[in-house]
Amino acid sequence: MQTLEIPSQVICGLEELGGHSKSGVTHVLSLVDPDLPEIEDFEHYGSVHRIVLRLHDIIDPQPGLILPNPSHVETILDFGAAIDSEAPSRLLVHCHMGVSRSTAAMTAIMAQAQPDKDEDFIFETLRAIRPQAWPNSLMIQFADDQLEREGRLVAALRRHYGTQVRTDATLSDWMTRLGRGREVAMAL
Repeated sequence: MQTLEIPSQVICGLEELGGHSKSGVTHVLSLVDPDLPEIEDFEHYGSVHRIVLRLHDIIDPQPGLILPNPSHVETILDFGAAIDSEAPSRLLVHCHMGVSRSTAAMTAIMAQAQPDKDEDFIFETLRAIRPQAWPNSLMIQFADDQLEREGRLVAALRRHYGTQVRTDATLSDWMTRLGRGREVAMAL
């Protein structure tokens, strides 16, 4: 497995995709709502290895919405494992805003690629890449299980949420309004 370095990783939202088309991206993981049409920005990316996962950014079942499930995280981990550590690569992971689904996916990929790294280090690295990161807790739970981290990734996520809430007091209200109050409670 490769050890991903910060310059080789990008997390962003839909509005930022155009700015990365000439940045040497070789691999793209798109985590988007099921009804989102194909993203035109990728017409300008050239040849990249890309997969698209269609799921909603929720942590509890809701009628008519697709909840992240273990198979989504398995696909993310398979994608991360397939990146050739010997070849130059630049990974871009995006979702709608570059805050939750994409940061959960990047956390899972980093935890897999760096099994010897402490979970808090992984979240510190995540914040360096995407300061506004608020990873989807359900996806992190699935990654913790599949990577056999024995709850350490989820425990570090709690500490990460705490850091985020202390850094930006508006996050608590925003995430609660989005139906993610359970994650805000994890931070306390």
